[in-house]
Amino acid sequence: MKKYFSLVLAVLLSSSLFGVENSKPNVVFFLIDDLGVNDVGAYNPNTFYETPNVDALAKAGVRFTSGYTACCVCSPTRYSIQTGKYPARGAHTIWFGSNSNQTNKNRKFLDAEYVDRMVLDETTIGEAFHDAGYKTIFVGKWHLGPSVEFFPENQGYDINIAGGAHGNPGKNGYFSPYNNLHHLPNGPDGEYLTHRLAKEATEQIKKAKDKPFFLYFATYQVHTPLLAPEPLIEKYRNKAEKLGLPIDGQNLFQNDPSAPNPRVRKIQSNPIYAAMVEEMDTAIGKVIQTLKDEGVYENTIIAFVSDNGGQANGPTSNLPIRAGKGWVYEGGHRVPYIIKAPKNKSGISDVPVMTTDFYPTLLELAGLPLKPQQHLDGVSLKPILFNPSTNVTDKLHHRTLYWHYPHYTSFPGGALRKDHFKFIRQYENGNTELYDLKNDPYEQHNIAAEKPELLKQLAEEHNRWLKSVNARFLRPKEGQTEKSWLPE
Repeated sequence: MKKYFSLVLAVLLSSSLFGVENSKPNVVFFLIDDLGVNDVGAYNPNTFYETPNVDALAKAGVRFTSGYTACCVCSPTRYSIQTGKYPARGAHTIWFGSNSNQTNKNRKFLDAEYVDRMVLDETTIGEAFHDAGYKTIFVGKWHLGPSVEFFPENQGYDINIAGGAHGNPGKNGYFSPYNNLHHLPNGPDGEYLTHRLAKEATEQIKKAKDKPFFLYFATYQVHTPLLAPEPLIEKYRNKAEKLGLPIDGQNLFQNDPSAPNPRVRKIQSNPIYAAMVEEMDTAIGKVIQTLKDEGVYENTIIAFVSDNGGQANGPTSNLPIRAGKGWVYEGGHRVPYIIKAPKNKSGISDVPVMTTDFYPTLLELAGLPLKPQQHLDGVSLKPILFNPSTNVTDKLHHRTLYWHYPHYTSFPGGALRKDHFKFIRQYENGNTELYDLKNDPYEQHNIAAEKPELLKQLAEEHNRWLKSVNARFLRPKEGQTEKSWLPE
């Protein structure tokens, strides 16, 4: 009996002496590249792809059905997650390294000038957790600056594995050798990048037992180039054949009859892309299983999101959602958005949320102080996680979300969502569109002419926001007298 009480006393002393720091929840943040909302089974039961691990995470946490990125391309969204701010505040409006500043004879105006680095004055989410005593780990794609002084190790992360200037792993880059990805030594020839990054992430979890950790795992998947292990590609070739789905040919694409609009893929059937989605899902599963094996899963906050909508003019289909990556329609910035917190109430929320919200949400869930000046545009979603249907979230339903994309990957434009209405403006000529997402979630019926007062109200609100963030706009070409639209 004495031995039993001695053991109990030892456990209590151990908990009191060492448990304070370790009682803080760990955080794992999964950021996927170019994954469309309809690529995930939890959002689309009819998807061609297989995502059992992400689906299980969605079931365990809260699945947001109106989850948005702060931009329709990658670097600006990554900035919004790191800072909790709209990308337009820093003129980070297109992917870093874009040649959009160059003159193009097929474009009426010049793109807006942009800044290609997240400045060191920003207090990143990595720095916030680091300053609170967390071990901070970055694994994967960074793409937030052109040189080492802007890389994760100088932006709040104790460890950086593979994070640098690259927006994708390059030609053949999903297989070792890895084209000199930053802080990632080559593996055996033919090693698959996503396998390697998952292994690196799981090893870091196993090492991080002395203090709570913040793991930011940003896969290069499913960004092009399309590359995956051949046996898995063959699996999906066979699946497509069994389902009677074509895997190539021009008949896979269609043009929306309304202009301007993209050429979009009609069906999901690309076997290489499907294999890449599965590899991404497997990596997620390995990390989550490691959390369980190490006994820290129950005390870990897990978030999952994509950096923009699916690349609908290439490997995947977002239909019936309109357009895709590079567009200010829903397909450009509506994404899978999932959060699981310790003791959360699982469920589904239709509250419109944005990538700016992760910063304050994760800090509040971890019990860390919120400093609004660090995350000007984010809102904590903690109330939703513990009661997805609570009336506390009513004010979030009425929050306005904004977008600014003065670039020509599609048409340069901006957008706003307020309640269930979506306002869009084209920056070349000032033309406007208005959609009722409650009754028209796929943006097929422009009701601008039917609701002139609402259109005017939302246009004015978007104009005020553009001015408040010092947004940059299209520029005239040399010698050009015609001007593009500017907010009054």
